[in-house]
Amino acid sequence: MSDRWDREQVLGLAPDAASAKAAGDVARPAKWSGTGHDADAVWGECEGGGASTYRTSVDLSGPAFRCTCPSRKVPCKHALGLLLLWSEGAAEGGARPPWAAEWIERRRARAETAREGTAREHGRPGAGTARDPKTAERREQRVGGGLAELDQWLRDQVTHGLAQAEKAPYGLWDDAARRLVDAQAGTLAGQIRGLAGIPRRPGWPDRLLEEYALLRLLVRAYDRREELPEAMRATVRSRIGFTVPQDEVVRKGERVRDLWCVTGARDVAQDQLTTRRVWLLGRRTRRPALVLSFAAPGRPLDSSLLVGTEIDAELAFYPGAQPLRALVLERHGAAAAAAPEGRSIAEFLDGHAAALARDPWLDRWPAVLRGVRLSRSGDPRIVDEAGDALALLPADPWRLLAVSGGAPVTFAGEWSPRGMLPLAAWAADEGVVIL
Repeated sequence: MSDRWDREQVLGLAPDAASAKAAGDVARPAKWSGTGHDADAVWGECEGGGASTYRTSVDLSGPAFRCTCPSRKVPCKHALGLLLLWSEGAAEGGARPPWAAEWIERRRARAETAREGTAREHGRPGAGTARDPKTAERREQRVGGGLAELDQWLRDQVTHGLAQAEKAPYGLWDDAARRLVDAQAGTLAGQIRGLAGIPRRPGWPDRLLEEYALLRLLVRAYDRREELPEAMRATVRSRIGFTVPQDEVVRKGERVRDLWCVTGARDVAQDQLTTRRVWLLGRRTRRPALVLSFAAPGRPLDSSLLVGTEIDAELAFYPGAQPLRALVLERHGAAAAAAPEGRSIAEFLDGHAAALARDPWLDRWPAVLRGVRLSRSGDPRIVDEAGDALALLPADPWRLLAVSGGAPVTFAGEWSPRGMLPLAAWAADEGVVIL
């Protein structure tokens, strides 16, 4: 396989810092025998304690890991060490040994069976698509009542003035959020809680008023949902908290096959749940996609999409006026190292404006920019060759400066009303660097 992962991509799979350090100790050719790889897998046998020998294999299309060691970490230090050897060219190409071939074939057969089962489930009672109409109607009524209360609450905030928000405790927003949780509008409740941080930022009155206006627009849109186009109705429902089952996305979602470059990832912990946002960009379609995964505290998140790699895959997009979230349905071959094609800042802003026109509640948007560098004066900003600039978050720019040395780079980030959050950069002859 000509395109190997680099060291940083391999260590990015480590479940913790201790595993990453231990992998470096394991990644010594003298400790391994029978190492090899083909287009889709890497395998080898590692000396363990005493007379133990651990058989380790990695399915690169997942990636997925198997090791006979007793560690409960996934991937374990042996899998990470094996990948480090492979990334350094220390694993020769060849045929899979029977123990590795059997595991990979069995794993892929299970995945195929699961896909076929998902496709069949839509006709089976209890599969997630056959819902009790009375239950759905009761929830619609509860949500409607909760939004009516929210509408009055928004009116009160504007009538009484925004000055109280600066001194208000978090309870001002928590009380409103709890009522929305009771009304089964959980996504909207999370958005209300997020307002508490706005009065602590410069220029907060304008921003808070803008958020109140968007919330009022959402309330009015839900009231008139039957008059909306189907795609916009799906967007309104998702912003409130109505979810679309994955099997329904698999069956009905728009499918797009492309070479998808993984441009950035970010983990956010909230309410005892960690969410991983992974941004993709289609090389042919130039279409962005967002893949989400979730994990409870102490549980590993999906690490199958590595920043700086490209996969040939088919995605299914969730419905909406600006489809962005997607599921990875099927991969065709293993991931390979790749850099995305960036745009100018002006082109990016035009694309963002078009997306906002389709979905006015869009709160984050992926950016891949070409030829940008750090501004040499003023607040941290990135500037392109045309002189256009965007505010940079967080305020500490030293990581990006160290990567670029002040020279232009291809930059990937997550854009929000607060500014641009750096995610990754590609400098000349450096490969990808996670920011």
